[in-house]
Amino acid sequence: MKILQLNKYFYQKGGAESVFFNTISTLENRGHQVIPFALKNKKNKFSEYESYFVDYPELSESNIWTKITNIPAFIYNRQAAKQLERLILDKKPDIAHIHLLFNSLSVSILPVLQKYRIPTVMTVHDYRLIWCSNGNLTNSMLLSLENSFRSCFYEPLNYIDKFIFVSKFAQKKHIEFNPGYASKAVQLYNFTPDIPTRINKKINHRYLLYFGRLSNEKGINSLLEAIRDIPEIDLKIIGRGPLSKEIGNNYPKNVSFLGFKEGQELKEYVKNALFTIVPSEWYENNPLSIIESLSLGTPVIGSNIGGIPELIQDEKTGFTFTMGSPADLTKTIRKAIAIPEEKLYEMSIACNKFAQQHFSADKHFNYLISIYQSILKASK
Repeated sequence: MKILQLNKYFYQKGGAESVFFNTISTLENRGHQVIPFALKNKKNKFSEYESYFVDYPELSESNIWTKITNIPAFIYNRQAAKQLERLILDKKPDIAHIHLLFNSLSVSILPVLQKYRIPTVMTVHDYRLIWCSNGNLTNSMLLSLENSFRSCFYEPLNYIDKFIFVSKFAQKKHIEFNPGYASKAVQLYNFTPDIPTRINKKINHRYLLYFGRLSNEKGINSLLEAIRDIPEIDLKIIGRGPLSKEIGNNYPKNVSFLGFKEGQELKEYVKNALFTIVPSEWYENNPLSIIESLSLGTPVIGSNIGGIPELIQDEKTGFTFTMGSPADLTKTIRKAIAIPEEKLYEMSIACNKFAQQHFSADKHFNYLISIYQSILKASK
């Protein structure tokens, strides 16, 4: 099968890109031809298809004049439509799989895919289909403008055959917002390509771990407030983001700020932690940090919001606490670190087993291919 994979970024920026690149590798490793389509960027990975990529700036890193002059393309990117049409005519893909689309490639690509009768699926990584605020007034106004244009002229429900929701929570929210999603919705968790088949948890290191983006919505300040009251346990923080400087200059003595880590080095920190903590104060969809932690046999303490609770079995693979409550988080951490070593080992085994059941590459691939095949069949 010749599969078009579309995403705003072609470099590792966040969780959506991890899914995007993992999907490409998984498909290619099983004999399928993958054709990527994205924006041009000096950070991009190599691609033989780069000549088809779209020349469009990263607005979050641009000056005010660049932002103003690119507002039309933010809403409807004509170059993206032109480049995609050229790619389709040259490479003739069988199917298209969209990841991040808005304020970059834009809805301009949807009528192109429809014009050439390319069956299309979209993985819903966020809530942009139904919500458009991000906490910044100027950005929210732009997002609202794009959302209004899209709703009036290029409603994705009219162009996309299937929406892959990566959490039950997100699927439910979209259907509540617009019942039209119900007939086009499928639910498939994100995955991780390398889940260990055996776990040998060694309790040689007694620390908790947060790894991910350092920003307000991730609940970092609540976590720091909670850990202040538990001086007997260490917390390691790995990541980068808008709060990096603030955290780096102001944190309790039992907290270590380690900066950005990746690859095997990050895995070792995750694997050796007593628990990882996901204290988000926003509707997280399907956090890869939880998937990666459970896969490595490390139980998770997570806030009870969004798609987080459906990934944590209380007292089996971790604990949940009241979102935005440092007091409840403190209480939950105390409960977790008091668990006997034998019980913690049982939880570690349960975490890995849960990950193998829900997040394996083989299971993800099999279901994804069945989705592709179903819309290909329906399009004939």
